[in-house]
Amino acid sequence: MQELVTGLAASEFFARVRERLTLDVPPGLTDASVTPKRGDHDADPVMRKVAEVRPIRPAAVLVPIIDNPEPTVLLTQRAQHLPDHPGQVSFPGGKIDKGDTNPCASALRETMEEIGLDRPHIEPMGYLDLYMTTLGYRIVPVIARVKPGFHLNLNPAEVDSTFEVPLAFLMDQANVQRHLREWQGMTRHYYAITFGERYIWGVTAGILRNLYDRIYR
Repeated sequence: MQELVTGLAASEFFARVRERLTLDVPPGLTDASVTPKRGDHDADPVMRKVAEVRPIRPAAVLVPIIDNPEPTVLLTQRAQHLPDHPGQVSFPGGKIDKGDTNPCASALRETMEEIGLDRPHIEPMGYLDLYMTTLGYRIVPVIARVKPGFHLNLNPAEVDSTFEVPLAFLMDQANVQRHLREWQGMTRHYYAITFGERYIWGVTAGILRNLYDRIYR
């Protein structure tokens, strides 16, 4: 039986994160012999075989949970001129550089570069499961508590806007749908959440589903 997610207060949510997640780097980030359990293949099992033969691209994203009485999730709308995934809703983040000490450091660096969220407002708390995309990215999602009262400085080269969505809305599985579209001659299935005029889908929706599985079940 699913829990009533709208009843999970901020204090209980963050307590569960501390109890259930760690900052130990998940196996399979760079090891081709390990296939991550979570990824685009959650919604479309065929994509697992496609992803397994792609070159590995290690990446990390920050999943910023704002510590309001009713927590909200901070999301970005990618710039329309970007060559990859223009205009899509995403978490701040990107590839893991050689100079980054760990995936958390990568996510924090990318977050500062993209939206200017200052480090003192961010408390990294733990990693979700490694997420494998069809294109070979292996993404480490970093759950972070964000103190309210922050100011953002968006990088227009990467981000058009940011917005917040109530965590309870995103975790309510009645709001999660399974959609499909044509991609390179194949029909692909993926998770999607519609919030007003915002369409949250693909990797972002998949990571949110993993958050539900790890914290709310």
